[in-house]
Amino acid sequence: MKWHVLDMPILPTRNLIFGLVMCVSASQSFGVPDIQIKKTNHRGWEGSYQIGNGVVQAVVVPAIGRVMQFNFEGDTINPFWENPMLGGAKVQPQSSDWINFGGDKTWPSPQDDWGKVTPRGWPPPQAFDSMSVSATTNAHSIILDSPIDPHFGIKTHREITLRPGKAVMDIVTTYEKVSGPALKAGVWIITQLAEPELVCIPLPATSQLTNGYFLMGADAPEGLKVKDGLLTHIRGTKKPTKIGTEASTLIWVGPGHIVRIDSPRIPSAIYPDSGTSAQVYTNPDPLPYVELEMLAPLNDLKVGSKISQTNTYTLYHRTGTDAVGQIRSILSHKN
Repeated sequence: MKWHVLDMPILPTRNLIFGLVMCVSASQSFGVPDIQIKKTNHRGWEGSYQIGNGVVQAVVVPAIGRVMQFNFEGDTINPFWENPMLGGAKVQPQSSDWINFGGDKTWPSPQDDWGKVTPRGWPPPQAFDSMSVSATTNAHSIILDSPIDPHFGIKTHREITLRPGKAVMDIVTTYEKVSGPALKAGVWIITQLAEPELVCIPLPATSQLTNGYFLMGADAPEGLKVKDGLLTHIRGTKKPTKIGTEASTLIWVGPGHIVRIDSPRIPSAIYPDSGTSAQVYTNPDPLPYVELEMLAPLNDLKVGSKISQTNTYTLYHRTGTDAVGQIRSILSHKN
């Protein structure tokens, strides 16, 4: 709640108290509640945090270094995908298998360089994906700090904030090069979401990519269509697919909710994976999820260098059956 100093005559004590009460009530009536942060045990992970603003809430799990939920307050439906088999499971940095918890996380791009920097090309680098992180809070944010990755020499810093009174979450992700030889890398944010009814990508008006997209695998996403600048597709159940674009926005449509993720593309910057800044991966059965992935430009990093990327997540209720129509309406308004 913000307090404002007003120019007003000195009042008797009784009237002053009454005036203050009226000011507080008026402020509350505008629907700008305080940010509330509390510790919780999320699915067996102790030391987790819940942050809420009276409209939406998010759950952050330092034990696995991820944001695991983003939903409307009081709503049991979580658009973010959480692996139902791994509640409370521990990270395993030395594992040769990827432990796929779900949620929102960060990896360094380009993926093709992992095997050049680390002893393995997969699973992802340890401190980015399979180590616990430390967590601190302030009046409006939860801050996650990772250990230094033993091979990249990078530590990550993520600040998770909810905008007062809005269904909007901002996550600022910063990489700091702390040790080791110089290398080229970019911030890459991977958000796993539950089974979609539709995935939508608003394509830029001009693109260096044929038809505005780049197929990053053998198969195109199921139901892929491009119409009036909007690329749409669904999740296929049998084959994984991945597509890259030069977009600044990705949109997930569920049966009752829409999630919009924004991270503006920087003109003339160098991006990985054929110059793509926004990618979508679809996973086949038996794990029904998709990944909406935003990428920052590549940078030459030496000790002391820092790079950052901001993702903005906006949550909407579905309004009717015309998902594309609602998406076009959403895109016509700024956050």
